[in-house]
Amino acid sequence: MFPDAMNAIEITAPGDADKLQPARRPVPVPSHDQILIRVGWAGVNRPDVLQRAGSYAPPPGASDLPGLEAAGEVVGIGAGVSRWRKGDRVTALLPGGGYAEYAVCHADHALAIPEGLSLREAACLPETAFTVWSNVVMRGKLRAGERFLVHGGTSGIGMMAIQTARALGARVFATAGSAEKCAAIAELGASAINYRDEDFVARLRDEGGADLILDMVGGSYIARNIKALANDGRLVMIAFLDGPKAELNFAQIMARRLVVTGSTLRPQSDGAKADIAEALRDMLWPMIEGGAVKVTIDSEFDLKDAAEAHRRMESSRHIGKIVLKVAGG
Repeated sequence: MFPDAMNAIEITAPGDADKLQPARRPVPVPSHDQILIRVGWAGVNRPDVLQRAGSYAPPPGASDLPGLEAAGEVVGIGAGVSRWRKGDRVTALLPGGGYAEYAVCHADHALAIPEGLSLREAACLPETAFTVWSNVVMRGKLRAGERFLVHGGTSGIGMMAIQTARALGARVFATAGSAEKCAAIAELGASAINYRDEDFVARLRDEGGADLILDMVGGSYIARNIKALANDGRLVMIAFLDGPKAELNFAQIMARRLVVTGSTLRPQSDGAKADIAEALRDMLWPMIEGGAVKVTIDSEFDLKDAAEAHRRMESSRHIGKIVLKVAGG
């Protein structure tokens, strides 16, 4: 049995990190096709910061609590669920609600924890793994031997993208803004580009152009990405830290047969997310269990200190994932 109420972190009003405050909330009840997870650890992601600031609302029906990924134990099962049993240890993509002792998710959006990983490490996987696999492999169609560029190479997304692309046989380049971050990129086997003193466009053009670029910066990077692409290259946008608008010469796209696309994960249908989960289970999880893809954790904070975790995220000094300890394990 589980209690009627739980500790959680809620957003008291749109604003800075101080708007994250501890609260008591009712324990959610799993509905049809859902499971209830007793959360051990929860991942912290940039969309959590955007939601706190008031610019990334949860989808209809989702919890208003932040938190898009968590790992823990299944303690409740809704009608129609046959995949899981109480006591199973899972890591799950959530529509929201991860900053709490209990969270619900669609049963098909949870995955068994890869062999050899702790709950702490597993909590770092879903948001980054779903995002990277769906955009780099499924949408971006990365193939062995291609040149792949990812911006923000030491973010959770960036480090997952570097390792996944290398495991698929691509030649990988990644940008970062300090010598320390570039060293971390090099340790993962990618060619690091310090954007403060090197032009990534010139570097990629010298290498023959990027076949695929994964960008979360946007703004002024959009036009530069187009220039950095090889003929028949693909640009996949997943965020706009520098803004969503840019002036582009579309003649380049036509003449060089370029593809510009992108996606956001949270609004996608339950079925689409289930398809991504199936691909992760079949393709990425064996890479993790074999050691080709690893989790890098920058820092951990207790649940009650979620505001400090957000400040760490917003400082952009982190290398790897930031996690919240909820119950441990």
